[in-house]
Amino acid sequence: MEKQNWNHDLMEHILSLMELLHRNGISAERASGTDMRGVLPEDPGLKTAYEMVRFMEEIPGGFMVYRADGDERIVYANMGLLRIFRCESWERFQELTGGSFRGVVHPEDLDEVEESIWRQIAGSQYDLDYVEYRIIRADGTIGWVEDYGHFVHSEAVGDFFYVFVGDATEKRDRRQSEQLALERRYQGLIEEYDRERALINQEYLRRLEVIEGLSVNYESILYAELERDRILPYRLSCRTMRQFGELYREKELSWYIADYISAWVHPEDRELVARETDPAYMREKLSKVSTYYLNYRVIYGEEVQYLQLRVVNVGGGERADQIVMGYRRVDEELQREMQQKQMLAEALENATLAIAAKNEFLSNMSHNMRTPLNAIFGFAALAREKISDPQTALGYLERLETSGRQLLSLIEEVLEITWLGSREEMTEEECDLCRIVQETCGYLRPRAEDKDLSFTLDCTGVTHSMVRGDKEKLGRLVSCLAGNAVTYTRPGGRVSVTLVEGASPRAKGRRTYRLIVADTGVGMSREFLERIFEPFARERNTTISGVYGMGLGLTIAKYIVDQMGGSIQVDSTEGEGSVFTVALQLQTEREAPAAAGTDAPEMVSGLRVLLVEDNEINREIETEILRNGGFIVDTAEDGSVAVEMVKNSGPEGYDLVLMDIQMPVMDGWQAARAIRELEDPDQAAIPIVALSANTLVGDMRRSMESGMDAHLTKPIDVARFMEEVHRAIRRHGISEKNS
Repeated sequence: MEKQNWNHDLMEHILSLMELLHRNGISAERASGTDMRGVLPEDPGLKTAYEMVRFMEEIPGGFMVYRADGDERIVYANMGLLRIFRCESWERFQELTGGSFRGVVHPEDLDEVEESIWRQIAGSQYDLDYVEYRIIRADGTIGWVEDYGHFVHSEAVGDFFYVFVGDATEKRDRRQSEQLALERRYQGLIEEYDRERALINQEYLRRLEVIEGLSVNYESILYAELERDRILPYRLSCRTMRQFGELYREKELSWYIADYISAWVHPEDRELVARETDPAYMREKLSKVSTYYLNYRVIYGEEVQYLQLRVVNVGGGERADQIVMGYRRVDEELQREMQQKQMLAEALENATLAIAAKNEFLSNMSHNMRTPLNAIFGFAALAREKISDPQTALGYLERLETSGRQLLSLIEEVLEITWLGSREEMTEEECDLCRIVQETCGYLRPRAEDKDLSFTLDCTGVTHSMVRGDKEKLGRLVSCLAGNAVTYTRPGGRVSVTLVEGASPRAKGRRTYRLIVADTGVGMSREFLERIFEPFARERNTTISGVYGMGLGLTIAKYIVDQMGGSIQVDSTEGEGSVFTVALQLQTEREAPAAAGTDAPEMVSGLRVLLVEDNEINREIETEILRNGGFIVDTAEDGSVAVEMVKNSGPEGYDLVLMDIQMPVMDGWQAARAIRELEDPDQAAIPIVALSANTLVGDMRRSMESGMDAHLTKPIDVARFMEEVHRAIRRHGISEKNS
């Protein structure tokens, strides 16, 4: 380390000396030829540096110092370096190189040389770096030099390289001459080898090609001559090594076959191998085909292995004599073959199960849909006959409505199965979890009352009702589980829905909510519980159980829970009932204060509504519902007509647009976007509510993206329909405007 510091100090003095000479207009060449000790400051370090410079002028090789940064300017070069470049003066050297290390190196070698220097410095800054490169001399000739450099970092004068340079042109020329001589000698050997190879017997070549081809896949390769009863190994495995040893000696073919069979072949396969490796059999077989193979078993230790022997005729001619025998293991091939057979068997079984499931599904679907349809037509006919008896007719109409809802539920389940595999993202919005559960149970309560069920709901265990989640899917989850309980519970039974809240152990600001749906229904067997969430799975078909459904409700519920990162458990006893428990972790929101008067319906009498509907029957039904609700209704048959009617509605305008989706000329989404782009800001901000038979999540999201305020589905649920209409009007402040 002391030596290293001494080198750094000396280099700083040398560099200081160079700078001092430069400021006094004295070139390094003059300094080296003149006694400058009398003009130097009284600095021992500078005097030592001066003596060092004078010494470097006397050494036979080249030496230079240049900056390691910037333009890599050369601050010193001795006479030895000038001689290598064939320059008569320092000024000529500077003119030739530009006074920079970059001008020293041949332009074509510069990038590679500098990259090599810095790479070596990075490896060790205390060792000399070494590079070879070309230079262009003052007379225009090309030379080679050896460069031994050292990097010096100085806080006082900066970063520098000091470099010893040797002329390597003669050594390089001598090396190239030796290499050329070696190449000529090598070429002569190749030509000699080629001449010898050309003399090899063509029959041997053909045999060798077969052996080389087999060597890729075969662990043992043997060459045999049947007539001479001899065999010679080319490659040996752990088994054939026993017969030949490591010296690869020639053996008698008949002896080898007998010894191999007795030593390795499975007792049950020995007769087969002995027969098909008999020389007479091989000669007869190979007179008809060029190659054949046989599979057999061997016993290696305690393991049974499968091998294949391939015999190839390499001698040509009608009488086979010269053969090659190749041995290879085929355990993996047989295993793959067995796996493929297993896969085919499983595929066939799955296909059979799929066909059976499809047939069962179609059978249930046909029965379950025709049953409510039969009731709809039947009760409609009965109501028509009893039109003069309002009380009886009303009862038929209520039964007709119940059958219609039953049919609608079946259709929704079939449609919802289409998005189970679509992997649509869950939406995140602020919603009231208790309200979602209460509203969903409110829709189910009439069904429970019709069956004389005790239907209870308990949300008292929830303290943080406002959460962030997918409102639609949360409601669908409750509907699937609670609806399933109502469906499979006998009259007089009990169904309870409980929502409780607990702390989340995983994340702050999140709570664990448990939805527990219990019933005293038919229950399920342990065997069926293993496949309860499979699509179309039902423990009894509709005809036997007398319960209508597609067997999709629990599949949909499981999918929603999985998408939300929750869990679902079921505990059931056949004949006693079931308990479903769903656990979800949801982000809680600050409880929003209830707005005064929001529970009371707004006065909507006199509000103008534009109903956009292309179906005449639907248009008639919806118009009557709206007029009964106190609205003034105008209608349009397609989206383009609706846009023009809004645009030309005058200063009063419309208060609400109810928009169908699938219509001719312009669909509802296009019409909504066109209305939102109207120049009149009041017209562009009008509330728009979708009223469509498009029920998929993607359709609802597309309605929101097109600028609509809500998406309602057909057939119309009057209560929810009026609620959403009021909500849209309230959101835009229209009730206040007209109050």
